[in-house]
Amino acid sequence: MEHKSDIVGIIILATITGVAGGVLRDITFGTFPPMAIANPLYAATTISAAVAIFFLYRSVKKHWNLLLKFDAIGLGVFTVIGASFAYNLAGLNFLAMTFAGIITAVGGGILRDVFVNEMPIVFVKELYATASFAGVVMFFTLLAFGLDVNTAAIPSIAAATSLRLLAMKYGWNLPKPKV
Repeated sequence: MEHKSDIVGIIILATITGVAGGVLRDITFGTFPPMAIANPLYAATTISAAVAIFFLYRSVKKHWNLLLKFDAIGLGVFTVIGASFAYNLAGLNFLAMTFAGIITAVGGGILRDVFVNEMPIVFVKELYATASFAGVVMFFTLLAFGLDVNTAAIPSIAAATSLRLLAMKYGWNLPKPKV
């Protein structure tokens, strides 16, 4: 909306944001067609959300902080979805779980920012990818201690979400080089 996109542009950017991370994960791990393409519900959900935001933007903008909180929950959920995808394919492989968890959670947002010619927010503002990584570490650790996937998922989602919410509240950022 800030870039003055028309409704088609908004739908495309919303779809990229919503599904591109999972598509990248699926392609990397050899899942063809990617789940977001095989199941039209993914695209229908992002398109519906984009249309709703397009028409309700003024009302939604007043509650932007609430949307950011839901985004933090989504970060935790998509992190664990991605990590569990890798776990189901590769077993207890930390690198595979980390890649799949983080790319699922932040890949779409990175592509969206690149498409609108902005530095991806996950690289510069508050703990975003780092919160996702913390969720993967928690998930991996709980699985390594013998918990089942469903039991390990809840505290892992909570860890990523909580870290993101705390970073937003307190303005936590990783160190940057002095130039």
